[in-house]
Amino acid sequence: MRVLQINSVCGIGSTGRIATDLHQVLIEHGHESYIAYGRGKPQNCENAVKIGTKYNTYHDVITTRLFDNHGFGSRKATIELIHKIDEINPDVIHLHNLHGYYINIEILFDYLKKINKRVIWTLHDCWPFTGHCSHFELVGCHKWKTGCYRCPQKSYYPSSYFLDNSQRNYERKKRAFTGLKNLTIVTPSKWLSELAKKSFLSEYDVLVINNGIDLNVFKPTQSDVRKKLGVENKFVILGVASVWGERKGFDCFLRLAEVLNDDQIIVLVGLTEKQISNLPANIIGISRTNNVTELSEIYSMADVFLNPTLEDNFPTVNLEALACGVPVLTFNTGGSAECIDEDVGKITSEHTLLTDILTSRHYDRSKCREKALNYDKRNQYMRYIELYERGN
Repeated sequence: MRVLQINSVCGIGSTGRIATDLHQVLIEHGHESYIAYGRGKPQNCENAVKIGTKYNTYHDVITTRLFDNHGFGSRKATIELIHKIDEINPDVIHLHNLHGYYINIEILFDYLKKINKRVIWTLHDCWPFTGHCSHFELVGCHKWKTGCYRCPQKSYYPSSYFLDNSQRNYERKKRAFTGLKNLTIVTPSKWLSELAKKSFLSEYDVLVINNGIDLNVFKPTQSDVRKKLGVENKFVILGVASVWGERKGFDCFLRLAEVLNDDQIIVLVGLTEKQISNLPANIIGISRTNNVTELSEIYSMADVFLNPTLEDNFPTVNLEALACGVPVLTFNTGGSAECIDEDVGKITSEHTLLTDILTSRHYDRSKCREKALNYDKRNQYMRYIELYERGN
């Protein structure tokens, strides 16, 4: 079997690592695997196919900022990709993030409708069925159900400085993305699955395959991280994100810091240098790390993991914390709470946060690790291979 994945990045970021992890599992099982990507340098894939050029990306960014037409540029790059797809002649085409300034969705889907190929599309956010945004939970917008217009998040990714083209974008996406035979939608969370079923993508089968993690890497790990950070005698509340902002709950941590006891401290991973320089004394900031062993050590030294995200799909940071034996507190937003039960954590809120942090001392860390065993990435990716083979 020959599989081609298409994603904005290859081997970097959460979706890029999902693509390369799946690539490795395919190779191990004797299949041919390729990843076509739009930006950055590819990692962990010997059969990576670049889509377009830096000029193409810059041009898409500019036109998006000016005209709010994200996903409708990159004509030349997409035509060249189609020629490459013809050369590879895959049995399965697996789509991931199609936003990201690198591809023309109308040209791509016109092509997919003309060829007899099995197509899988993993939705990592809500962008495929909105007229502009990738998430809408924070602002409580429901226009995507019937047709977007006057987008309240025009200035958010993929941001437009001037025009609001959300109504036209919605109609163009609906025409492009519907009517494709042999397409299956996959979502990492039940939450996103239910949204997709209420959108114009409801004509397709929608399956849930949770994200997975490497349990050989993320595991209870002894280290001297507490000593290095100077928190040996503190109750450590940990937060981890690739980018910290309002939507990830950064402001919640700042408010929490104002009411903590002297024996409690917050450690945040993934902050910028500017954010670190402005932290209160009881928050320790660590810049982003791509060293997963170091990250496993940081998780393992924490007493509780707090994920106050306001918008998320199925965050792997929750799984990583559990795999390292750390109980998780999270808000009931998106799919963040789907991996949490009463044995390993709690769905919390800002009103109950202090109480829930105190009671988190009583969780059995071995049960947290046991819960994480359900999300072994190899088991999850084998479900994709079974899905590929179903259409052969």
